[in-house]
Amino acid sequence: MDDKDVVAALAALAQDSRLAVYRLLVQAGPEGMPATKIADQLAIPPSSLSFHLKELTHAGLVTQTKAGRSLIYAANFATMNGLVGFLTENCCGGNACSPVRVPTCTTEGACS
Repeated sequence: MDDKDVVAALAALAQDSRLAVYRLLVQAGPEGMPATKIADQLAIPPSSLSFHLKELTHAGLVTQTKAGRSLIYAANFATMNGLVGFLTENCCGGNACSPVRVPTCTTEGACS
């Protein structure tokens, strides 16, 4: 990830509703969830949710796919891992830090 992408991702997450949406989508895994279910679970009005999803998608943190008449949103685990990697690549000046191992997630949503 380059600096511009990192700044865009952090800016997109620097808002309460967007952070809640993103965390919900990470929990949902690679299958994601429809926008209507996100709105219901987080009690966000559809017009506001649309704006927040657009910001997260523009930052590359969320993907959007069409399933029939629904839009399914999912966390982009590759971008999430890239962001975490960028933030921790020079951790502790090259010395072992706690936690020594940061969990990584595949694009399929499996974390280890």
